[in-house]
Amino acid sequence: MVNKNIFYSNGKVTYNERCKILHQKGMVLWFTGLSGSGKSTIAIELEKQLIELKKISYRLDGDNIRTGLNSDLGFSIEDRDENIRRITEVCTLFKDAGIITLVSFISPFRKMREYAKERIGKDSFYEIYVKADLETCKKRDTKGLYKKAENNEIENFTGISSNYEEPENPDIIIDTTKLNVKEAVKKIIESINFDF
Repeated sequence: MVNKNIFYSNGKVTYNERCKILHQKGMVLWFTGLSGSGKSTIAIELEKQLIELKKISYRLDGDNIRTGLNSDLGFSIEDRDENIRRITEVCTLFKDAGIITLVSFISPFRKMREYAKERIGKDSFYEIYVKADLETCKKRDTKGLYKKAENNEIENFTGISSNYEEPENPDIIIDTTKLNVKEAVKKIIESINFDF
């Protein structure tokens, strides 16, 4: 609930003016999938490719955000929802600034991904499902998180002790059991018009 003594301050520069200067649309590419599916790896390479194409982009990674902005949150359902709510607000600001924002969060619940899409704006939001089966994700787990979750050392771990709700109608599906990183990035770049 917003305090009744707070008033939104409008500026003199519009979203369209920012996009025109940058020659790009402000947008959010929301990567979702299990831990180990390849979200961060693809987003890192995509950010590099976009910069080479002279597009201003910025990557927001789940683990990175949880070391700062969301360091006070745990992994209960309520905290996971708050994690996504906060990052959605950051993405909304970045989009308004004309930045292409790459978001790598497991974001396991459909309702919060839908919330993000509505808040950011349907025309500026691309849900990218980075798909890999659980066994593949376990094999890729360099951090040993799945093993810890299976040994009850980590609570509420998505895919083991907490549910992941697959996207029903994602804008792009990247099956990382079939596509390598370069192929995944190429598919994304060919699927989205970044120009303004």
